[in-house]
Amino acid sequence: MQKSFLLFTAVVLVLIASPSAPARPPQDATNTLPAKKMSPEALAKAKRVFNLDCALCHGATGDGKSDLAKDMQLSMADWTDPKSLATLSDQELFDTIRKGKGKMPPEDEGRAKNDEVKDLVQYIRTFAREGAAAPAAPAATPATTPAPTPAPSSSPSN
Repeated sequence: MQKSFLLFTAVVLVLIASPSAPARPPQDATNTLPAKKMSPEALAKAKRVFNLDCALCHGATGDGKSDLAKDMQLSMADWTDPKSLATLSDQELFDTIRKGKGKMPPEDEGRAKNDEVKDLVQYIRTFAREGAAAPAAPAATPATTPAPTPAPSSSPSN
């Protein structure tokens, strides 16, 4: 029973990340859920929900590379790339999770309350922020800076 539900949820999430959807305009501030600071408990719960319901297809890091996605030959969006979520508002992500889209079935309200789905949307957004916040490798710098070479003396010699 649980395997069937996980597969059903995986198919739903695959459809959310389907690249066949046309590009959307940048998100409008009126079409987003109010951003809230997540408590450590809410973040931990959203991570658990993601790992149970989403990671099967989207991968534990949200990169879209999972064994199931490979086996089913699915092309999943890489949520670690900020561009992959840039055109999707929080409300669009919420609606896709809650109502389903295309072949993706909706998330049952008995399984996740609206506040938990909102937290899940915020958790999904952390994948891109964490990827973007990763520091670039520092440029190689010499261990010591050489002292300037004295200029040649311009005094005439006999």
